[in-house]
Amino acid sequence: MSRDHALDDWYPVGDTVLPQIRATRLLGSDLSVSWDGETAAVTGTDGTAWPVQVRYDHIWTCLGPSPRPLFDIPEAEQPGRRRVPCGSVRVKCSPLRAVENFLDIAHFPYVHTGILGAEPHTEVFPYEVKIREEVDEVWATKVSFHQPKAAKSAGTGADIRYEYRVPHPMAAVLYKTCPPRPAEWDVIAIFVQPVSETECIAWPWMALYDDTSSQAELVQFQQEIFLQDRSILENQIPVRLPLDPRMEIPTRADLTSVAYRRWLKRRGAVYGALSEAE
Repeated sequence: MSRDHALDDWYPVGDTVLPQIRATRLLGSDLSVSWDGETAAVTGTDGTAWPVQVRYDHIWTCLGPSPRPLFDIPEAEQPGRRRVPCGSVRVKCSPLRAVENFLDIAHFPYVHTGILGAEPHTEVFPYEVKIREEVDEVWATKVSFHQPKAAKSAGTGADIRYEYRVPHPMAAVLYKTCPPRPAEWDVIAIFVQPVSETECIAWPWMALYDDTSSQAELVQFQQEIFLQDRSILENQIPVRLPLDPRMEIPTRADLTSVAYRRWLKRRGAVYGALSEAE
């Protein structure tokens, strides 16, 4: 049943950086993805042509009979922003674990030392989390954290403001202080391709204001962060994300994770999750 529910969502299966024909896997199914610079196509091994959208510099497909709408990121169309698809990182973990890790602030000083966090600045200050019923999304707001290098364009450490948004079981969007334009938000997203319940491909993407860094430098900056996360994710036990709160004891810093798990359970979005019945 968990796969049946997951089939009706859209997932990334490639980016639009270069023309390509590649084999990949989604929800346990083998696919071929082609992109010629203008048109994308996704086909199954039996020749089935699956629906395609090209959004946010990625190729998206849906394997279900009743596709749900793909979420909007309005900032993607704002003039002056640089849209940066950051490649992919393959991770041997639940796709839901990958999203939850993206939402976790507390690990910054320990996993991303000298970049997103550093001792002694380890405290996660109180913030607010809410499931916004009108849009059926999880939002964390009023988040702040001290970071030595919050962005490639940042010259020194700063107290950074954050807002986290979860519009899709396997995607999350981060809005954070933009060092060159303090009145704006930088946007960083993770789009997760569920290869199976225990393996995924993360596709980081950014829409930001940065007139100094090269495209290669921006990609390298995000790749470094996600590669640091991979070793942590691949050693988490259990591999699938537990939805029963009694299986992993949360702390005050885990409010977003708690809301995310509750939201997944309520939606029936349990592909890659460990239910209490198991």
